Amino acid sequence: MIVYSAIVPHSPLLMPTIGKEHRDKLSKTLDAIKRIEHGLYLSKPDTVIIIAPHGALYPDAFSINLSPSYTGNFQSFGDFTTTIKVKSDFLLIDHIQRLMREEKIPFTLTSSESLEYGFSVPWFLLGSQMTAKLIPISPSHADGKAHLDFGRHLKRVLHAEPTRVAIIASADLAHKSGKDITESEAAAGSEFDMLIEKSLRAHDISTILNMDTPSLEKVKQCGYRPIMTLLGILDDVQVQPEVLSYEAPFGVGYITASYDIH
Repeated sequence: MIVYSAIVPHSPLLMPTIGKEHRDKLSKTLDAIKRIEHGLYLSKPDTVIIIAPHGALYPDAFSINLSPSYTGNFQSFGDFTTTIKVKSDFLLIDHIQRLMREEKIPFTLTSSESLEYGFSVPWFLLGSQMTAKLIPISPSHADGKAHLDFGRHLKRVLHAEPTRVAIIASADLAHKSGKDITESEAAAGSEFDMLIEKSLRAHDISTILNMDTPSLEKVKQCGYRPIMTLLGILDDVQVQPEVLSYEAPFGVGYITASYDIH
């Protein structure tokens, strides 16, 4: 059963060992993540699914990293001391892959003990104090409709499970600054972020679904597909959405939202 869902960013700057003094400018996001951490803890999940946009992505196939356990570190960001270790939910991964193959959904399994930072940052911030297992899911390069449908198929598996499952979409929004960002791309990025925030507040799936692919690529976002997958999982589920924060102090949109399951 699904017991809790949320959207969080995955910037390494949120890590205390990496962001350091920069974290002061991310206070809204960090406060919201604390609330999500509390809500996740109270929901007592046996397994946490994190949907993250980086790592091994395929043109039209969704994937799960299947390994007995996972290890994540942050050495590429200058932190050589922090390491996370978490076990996987082998049984639930098997149930998911069986249904995807039965329904002929483009799906594959990868195998690596190493966790990419899109998974490890949210796990460090939200799940490191829990004993829950982890399932890392990667989206594909397919369109929003494909991800919405993939989420709906995932929901069928998760609703049938006796165990308690929480889902986290690991998602950064538009990148609006940098030497390779034009003024028009920055403006489009701000418009994209505002539309995502407004639509999430209203739980307006159709508006987000109807965003065209060229526009998504123009704003250099990396959160659309994880969010669409989460919204597919929550489609026709009684939820209370709450956007907790939005800010972009470093030119990247960071949004946090929680979904209480009724």
